[in-house]
Amino acid sequence: MTAPPLTPAPGGEPQGTTAVIAHPQGNTTAVVGTPPDPMQSLEPAARPVRTPRRRTVPGRIRTRAAVCLLAVAALFGGTFWAIGNVRDGLTVIGEDAGPQVVATADMYFALSDMDAQVANILLIGRETGLGDGKDKAVRRYEQRQAEVGKALLLASDLAIGDATEKRTVEALLNGFGRYQQLAERAMLLNQQAAHPAGPPPAQVVSVYRAATDLMRLDLLPKAYNLTLESGTIVRQTYETQYLAINIGRIVVGVVGLGTLVALVMIQVFLARRFRRVVNPALLVATVGVGVLTVAAVLLLGNGAEGLRKAKEEGFNSVLAMSRARAIGNTMHGDQSRYLLDPERADTYEQVYLDNSQKVLYTAGGSLDKYYVGVDKAVGQYPDSIAFLGFHGDEAKSIVNRPDEKTALVRVLKGYQRFQQSDRQMRLLVNSQKGAEAIAERMGDLSRRFQAYDNALVDLIKLHGGTFDEEIKKGDASLGGWNWLLPGVALAAALLILLGVRPRLSEYR
Repeated sequence: MTAPPLTPAPGGEPQGTTAVIAHPQGNTTAVVGTPPDPMQSLEPAARPVRTPRRRTVPGRIRTRAAVCLLAVAALFGGTFWAIGNVRDGLTVIGEDAGPQVVATADMYFALSDMDAQVANILLIGRETGLGDGKDKAVRRYEQRQAEVGKALLLASDLAIGDATEKRTVEALLNGFGRYQQLAERAMLLNQQAAHPAGPPPAQVVSVYRAATDLMRLDLLPKAYNLTLESGTIVRQTYETQYLAINIGRIVVGVVGLGTLVALVMIQVFLARRFRRVVNPALLVATVGVGVLTVAAVLLLGNGAEGLRKAKEEGFNSVLAMSRARAIGNTMHGDQSRYLLDPERADTYEQVYLDNSQKVLYTAGGSLDKYYVGVDKAVGQYPDSIAFLGFHGDEAKSIVNRPDEKTALVRVLKGYQRFQQSDRQMRLLVNSQKGAEAIAERMGDLSRRFQAYDNALVDLIKLHGGTFDEEIKKGDASLGGWNWLLPGVALAAALLILLGVRPRLSEYR
């Protein structure tokens, strides 16, 4: 039986029809329905609302994996940059500008010793029994001459690309040629004069004055300027690289920690979502990143400390003591010039005092007061440091280094004995005992200077050993990082991909 159609509600549409469906047990059920609207079938069907890709479980996995990969890449980049700063610092200080500075400091010494040997040759005259003899002085002059030529060639090679240093080296080359001509002419005239030990003829003195003035007023200042220019490069490079290394250590530590956090978070997410406690690949990647971070931070810390020790305990002390040695050699030459040229004796004496104050400074405006000050200062060391100058700076820098302190004690004792002999020589001159003064200069005074110089060379070698050791240790510590760093970073990236791949495959 069919129910009659429903009447429309007031102001409304028909609500539907009633159909009677026979039930298997004889009952009937009335079903009320709404007739389909013919126009509705023409409208497009509504699309189902989709969840954004990144909010799905696979999307979340991919996002977290991408964050981990980016973190690993950042760790690799930061570590590579920081290690590069260590390598650059070691290269500049240990191979480029550092050796150039030492070479120019040695050139300064060789130049000053050349002039000192010329003065000795002229002072000895025709005598053969004074000191080490004229022949040895000539051989030493020729040795220093060769050393200067070699140092100038090295400085010329290292000055390529630096216009200022190149001009300085060229000026030194030209001046050095003029000096050799004057020095050799003075020695030739001296040989022809065949005078006894003491001041040579006026013509010889005149030519030598031109030579020694050229050396002291032109060549030595230029050589020192070359040392300063190279030293400035070393100092600036050290300051820049040391700061960069420490910044890099912080960057590597922070980025490494961030990478570990990202790896731990993705593992926690996967463990909660998939009920798996351990993801072996991600766990290995986490351990690898952690080891890499710790190793890199330690490497950078050791690199910064090694660079500091090479610069401050090695290079700085080598340079300062080399400078002190060169000035000491100039002082020794001034002693010969003091005897060689009586007209300029007062000038050479004042120059000697000024140079002495540079090496070891004590208060006093005359040599007599200086001698007393040296005896007092050396007698108080190492209990107190009552002096300044190159040796004073050295004493302050090696307070906690017993080997260098012991070597410095020998240097100071040698310097004290050298000054005592200088006092004896000048007393003989003031007593009108010129021959005895020359014998003192070429005998005991020369031997004491040589003992002082040898002690200074031993101290320089100690600092040079520290410098070389730190450079070698730094280079050795960087060995293997060229392949280790990219290898670990690539392995960590592959392990991250392998760790998330099985989880993503479950949604395919």
